[in-house]
Amino acid sequence: MKLDGISNCGIGLRREFLREFKAGNFKPDWIEITPENWIHMPFKMRNDFYEIISSNKIIAHGLSLSIGSPEPVNFQALAQLKTFLNENQIEHYSEHLSFSSWHGSQTYELLPVPMTIPMADFIADKIKIVSDFLQRPVIMENAAYYYIPYAEMPEQDFINMVINKADCLLLLDVNNVYVNSINHKFNPMKFISALDLDRVAYIHTAGHTYYPEQDILIDTHGAPVVDEVWGLLRYALEQTPAPAMIERDNNIPPLSEIISEYNFLQQITSSYYPTLSKDRNFV
Repeated sequence: MKLDGISNCGIGLRREFLREFKAGNFKPDWIEITPENWIHMPFKMRNDFYEIISSNKIIAHGLSLSIGSPEPVNFQALAQLKTFLNENQIEHYSEHLSFSSWHGSQTYELLPVPMTIPMADFIADKIKIVSDFLQRPVIMENAAYYYIPYAEMPEQDFINMVINKADCLLLLDVNNVYVNSINHKFNPMKFISALDLDRVAYIHTAGHTYYPEQDILIDTHGAPVVDEVWGLLRYALEQTPAPAMIERDNNIPPLSEIISEYNFLQQITSSYYPTLSKDRNFV
């Protein structure tokens, strides 16, 4: 499933390298931004931010929709988001198949939802409401989770049920698949193959952290992508050659390190994107 104007490789824009990004010659194929990080940005960042997004193809990736919460949709927050998307002419918007708020309070965590038919119906209905209000399709991301919620079906079947009932697209996060596969002991390739891959809009690739005391992987987005996740990305691209990006949210390194990972991402994806030149590396 193609997104207008979005192809090949992207990165997530972060405040830590905003000025460095603007001053350099790095030009990714597209950029993902988190609206919650920019709607209330410091005044000193605004000129740089608006100049960057006005000259690049943009996807917005939200954090606080909390689509799986039992509460109704927060139309006040959605109105603010819609204004931001409209003012910046951002067509594409993605979020997480999880919940993060409870009785109106944010947990600042992406928590798993019960994987049942009633929950799939409930979430699909809320996605339709959000999409109608924003006047944009909503792209839902598979989330990392650290305990297994009540489930009537496997996670991949639940994801398929939600996105098909909502008639929406899927943001496939291969790092989340890998983290879950290690923590909960399943085959990540079989998981990906079981998804409705015709609905994949784009792909997240990120790093994670191992905590030996608990013997668990945490989806920190605070480290370089590991070989196993690069391998899972290759497998995913063999099934669905969707646009892919590097996501880094914590322990933000200098932009040069992000560019290095971006160049490696391009090397991998060049085999799957016929229009991508294999020598378009940035330095």
